[in-house]
Amino acid sequence: MQYSSPTKLYDAYVFDQDGTIYLGDHLLPGAKRLIEGLRKLGKPVRFLSNNPTKDPQDYVEKLGRLGIPTPLSEIANTVVTTTRWLKTHYPDATVFPISEEPLKRALRAAGIKMSDDPAQIDIVIASYDRTFDYSKLQIAFDAIWYHKRAFLITTNPDRYCPFPGGRGEPDAASIVAAIEACTGTKLRANMGKPEPAMLEAALGDLDVDPANCMMVGDRLHTDIGMAVNTGMASALVLTGDSTAAEAQELPQDRQPTFVLDRIDHLIPAEIRQEWGWTDSDE
Repeated sequence: MQYSSPTKLYDAYVFDQDGTIYLGDHLLPGAKRLIEGLRKLGKPVRFLSNNPTKDPQDYVEKLGRLGIPTPLSEIANTVVTTTRWLKTHYPDATVFPISEEPLKRALRAAGIKMSDDPAQIDIVIASYDRTFDYSKLQIAFDAIWYHKRAFLITTNPDRYCPFPGGRGEPDAASIVAAIEACTGTKLRANMGKPEPAMLEAALGDLDVDPANCMMVGDRLHTDIGMAVNTGMASALVLTGDSTAAEAQELPQDRQPTFVLDRIDHLIPAEIRQEWGWTDSDE
C-alpha cells in the first residue's frame, strides 16, 4: 500500500460521490479541478453511489450545482443496477420493494410488476426505507416464510448512511437483518458496492480493461472492496468514512493501492507540477 500519488494515469476513473467528491452540499478540496483535469487529459470518469433514495438525474443536478457538469450516462447508482439486474435475470418476476420512491419509479418505468400481496411476490427487495414498519416486515415474512415462494435481495449492503457532523441513519443492511432474522432466509443478491455489478454498470459503455482502471472512494468495505473484487486499482481518500489505520489493518490483498489525503493527488505529481497545482490553491 502506497501513501503517495500514483505515478501513472489510468484508462478510466470511477468515483464514489459522498465523502469522496463532496460531503453533504460542499465539494471536497481538489475535487473540481481533478475532474476537470482528467477530462482535459481525455480520461473517462464515472460516478457511482450506493444510495437508492435518489434518481440518477438527482446526481446530475447536484454535480452541476457544485460546478462539475456531468451527463446522465456517467452516473450509476443502485436504482440503476437493481432495475437492470431484474430485467436481465427475472423479467417476469413480481417484486415487493421495501424502498423509497426513486426505486419504485424506476421499477414501474421498466415494466417490472410490483405487489404487496405475499401470495404473489417472487422477490423481496430490501432497501433504504425511512418508512419501514412492522406491516412491511410482515409482508416480507409471509412471502418468504409462510408462502415459501419469495427470495431476498438488497440494493446495497450499507449498515448506515453517514451525515455531515458525524450523524447517520440506519441503511438497507438493517432491514435485511430484520427479514433474515424472522424468516431464517439468507440474502441471495446485492446490487450495490462491493459487488462487481456496480462497476460493470459504470464501465459497460467503455472499451477498457478494468485492470487498467481506478476506483476511488472513502469506504474500505464497499468502494475499495469492490475494486479488489474486480481486479482494479484503488485509491482510498481520507475525506469520508475510513481511515489509513483501518486500511493498514486489512490483509494485504484487501488493501487499497493508494491512500490519499486529497483527491487531486490522483494526478501524478509530474503533471500537477506542470500545471502549477499546489495544495493551497483549493
